[in-house]
Amino acid sequence: MTFEITPGTPDDVPALLALIKELALYEKAPHEVINTEAQLLADGFGEKPLYGFYVAKVKEQTVGMALYYYRYSTWKGKVLYLEDLYVKPEYRRLKIGKALFERIRQHAIANHCRRISWQVLHWNEPAIQFYKQLGAVFDAEWLNGFIDC
Repeated sequence: MTFEITPGTPDDVPALLALIKELALYEKAPHEVINTEAQLLADGFGEKPLYGFYVAKVKEQTVGMALYYYRYSTWKGKVLYLEDLYVKPEYRRLKIGKALFERIRQHAIANHCRRISWQVLHWNEPAIQFYKQLGAVFDAEWLNGFIDC
């Protein structure tokens, strides 16, 4: 089965939100998604976009996505943060996830990023193994902190 990876466009936002919600369901937190298509459009395609994304399509159906944004590390410099990488379960094992990740890596290199960083849930063993196969290193020293606004 063939697929294509393309930069996300405003027309891809409805499918993007559907994949975000599907990922949240997989991560046992569907109630946490409060984002909307309107907000994704404003945040991703406004005057100063806050994020970018790539989509994977099979026969023009969106089956996967990788959403990123930039952050800054005082130690490393510009970092691409991979917020989400998700492929619908029925399309896994076709190397779509790897192709999305490689596209993100190419994007990071082209945009002079020093690192790609992301998080993965401690119980998500398939994702952990996926990233390890790509050569990822996991840091057990740092805890994630946050405060909702």
